[in-house]
Order: sequence, then C-alpha cells, then structure tokens
Amino acid sequence: MTTASFPTYTVDTAPEAARARLERVTAQFGFTPVAVGRMAGSPELLAAFLQANATFERCSLTALQREVVIMTVARRHDCHLCLAMHTASLHRLGADEALVAALRGGTALPDVQLEALRSFTLTVMDRHGAAGRGAVDALLAAGHDRQQALDVVLGIGVYTLSTYANRLTSAPVDDPFQAFA
Repeated sequence: MTTASFPTYTVDTAPEAARARLERVTAQFGFTPVAVGRMAGSPELLAAFLQANATFERCSLTALQREVVIMTVARRHDCHLCLAMHTASLHRLGADEALVAALRGGTALPDVQLEALRSFTLTVMDRHGAAGRGAVDALLAAGHDRQQALDVVLGIGVYTLSTYANRLTSAPVDDPFQAFA
C-alpha cells in the first residue's frame, strides 16, 4: 500500500465530521500533524483517539510516567513517529538524557520506579492483559498503586490505536519533530 492510499486531510479538505477536531489540534500544535490529518479519513478514529488521549492525560500517572508507557508502546510497535514526538515531549518535561536513551533503546531505565512501570507495561502487552499477580506485586512494591496499573492498560490501548494508525497510513515525522527522529 502506498502513502497515496491515505490522504493527509486539512481543515478544509477533511470529512465534515472531522473538521472541528482538526481545527482544535491545529490550534494546539500550530500546524496539523500529518498523522492526525491521515486519521481524519475516519472521523470516528480521530474522535476516539483524541478523546481517549485526553482521558489518558487525566489519569493517575504523572506526565513523565505517561511518557514511559507511551514510549514503551511506541518502541514495541516500532512507531518511528511516536518515538520522535514523545522524545520531544520528554525533552519538554526535562527528562534526563539517560532515561530518554533507555526508553528509545528499549533497555532498563535508570530510575527504579519508572523501570517497574516500563517492565509492567511490557508484561501487560506480552501477556495480553494477563500480567499475573507477580507483575502486579512488583509494580506495587515499586511504589505504584492499583489505579496506576489499570491506567497502564488505558495508555496501552490509546497508543496501540495511535501507533497502528500511524503505521497503517505511513505517517511521516513532521518537521518540528525531525530533530528527535
């Protein structure tokens, strides 16, 4: 399938049901990310992703913890676009370079609590949710709680949706994120 199979919609060319959402994203970023423009080909997909992402942003995980989950999912799904965008997010959060490098490389994180979160995320994905008591106990022992364990599932769902759509549509890394590709 070629990139031409999935057009990049703009506010003016998108299906009517996607236009208001595209306007909001464009206002937020100052441009329309190609991935979002391509998701607009299904107004329902775009709406589901944006709503689920907004819900994930309000969950019990901190911004840095959410980025650990997102980067873990993005790396597992080999989503070059998400890795670039969320590397930029980690830099905005002031994340340590060793943490960023480990997340991008898929290696153990230097922070024990964040590593427990990364490891738990991988276990939940590998076992399709059936992480088991040992994995949950390890997460709890690292200082997380049961709500955060469930919020990991939310993050996996949201970013599986995003990474699959990005890969299906061959969404490229936008210019503002090229430095983090």
